[in-house]
Amino acid sequence: MMRIVVYNLLFVLTLFIQRLPAIAQDSVNEDSETSRETESPESNSAPVSTSAATLGGPSSVDAELAEDAREKDSVFEGIDRALKPWFEFKERVNQDVGLKFGLDYSILYQGLTDSLGKDQAAGGVFRVFGNWTLLGRNSSSPGSLVFKGENRHRIGTDVAPQNLGFEAGYVGLTGTLFSDFGWGVTNLFWQQRFRDGKINFIVGNVDPTDYVDIYGLTNPLTHFQNLTFLTNPSIAAPNQGLGIAGGAMLSDNVYLTASLSDANGDPTEAGFDSFFDDGEYFKHIEIAWVSSFERRYFENIHLTAWHVDERDEAGTPDDWGLAFSASWFINDKWMPFLRGGYSQDGAALLDGSVSFGMGRYFANSSNLLGLGVGWGSPAQKGLEDQVTTELFYRLQLAQNLALTPDIQVIFNPALNPNQDAIAVFGIRTRLNL
Repeated sequence: MMRIVVYNLLFVLTLFIQRLPAIAQDSVNEDSETSRETESPESNSAPVSTSAATLGGPSSVDAELAEDAREKDSVFEGIDRALKPWFEFKERVNQDVGLKFGLDYSILYQGLTDSLGKDQAAGGVFRVFGNWTLLGRNSSSPGSLVFKGENRHRIGTDVAPQNLGFEAGYVGLTGTLFSDFGWGVTNLFWQQRFRDGKINFIVGNVDPTDYVDIYGLTNPLTHFQNLTFLTNPSIAAPNQGLGIAGGAMLSDNVYLTASLSDANGDPTEAGFDSFFDDGEYFKHIEIAWVSSFERRYFENIHLTAWHVDERDEAGTPDDWGLAFSASWFINDKWMPFLRGGYSQDGAALLDGSVSFGMGRYFANSSNLLGLGVGWGSPAQKGLEDQVTTELFYRLQLAQNLALTPDIQVIFNPALNPNQDAIAVFGIRTRLNL
């Protein structure tokens, strides 16, 4: 019965999304052909190209492809010259067959000043990702296949960076994304856009953290490393799995997104049995006020409501929550943010969180300084509140090579009450091709 219900829900959602262009005709302005090919003057120095007109935020495939292609200031121009033929080849492939693709390799090392267990971790993430436009190339309503395959692994340590915080008694992730699941498919979905991306839906193997509660500093490969300042830890967002999501500009400044995805998502599994037989889902709806479509996750104030079903095998309860986020890009250099969240019944890491901070871009938006402070109340009863701080500086060594020193200080780690503060020293590198 659940399989039939979900099939019908997906069918109805698809029909509704396909009708959105007509519904939004009176509220969304037409963009000229010229505006699709060139960026507005005020956004040329923004740290992600406005050509990434998709549902996801900075960590989505389209946004990363656009950011990786953006010209940046660099220290070692010889590396840029050596790689120029490769990027010219990629551009020819895009022009010939509509395929944009990239690959990257990132390494993170972290060490703790005190720990209940292991005190250091190192891991790597190798990814191949792309967007292949198969329908409506050079039109305002293209359809494309979006893909991302990854290998996440430890490098010479007993734990991966994503788990290092728990070794110190911290309820949270100090090395978000740098886990140890081996090979997995984290994106494989059909993306259909209308009106130059102002109406957008995806269906397939999706990553909810690409579009739930996003803002301009949510990529763990290029921004903060701690989950507190990325996806809100009071949201019980699942891992990558089957799902459907949609978004639309309801007016020049109001943006709506909604989704349904597998609460038991696993990028190393196909996920059909989990999605249809278990019938345990994560849902969200988000309403945002933005300065414009092109800068929708740079200048964004939104409210997110979510619900997750009880997960029998995982032993987590039915839960719901709310999240709030406000961030604004000032002079294309400063990005202050204020974010918070509430979870009712303990399915998320935290049942309450508040974070604030600032990003500061330098050198043609190539280098980035980030500072964040966050408070969190663990969902597990009887644990004390924690305070998390993080400071990082991303240095663009070459167009496609970045080095990011990072320090986190955790005050009152909830599972290690004998420690007042623990520092996490880290360094991250990323090479993208």
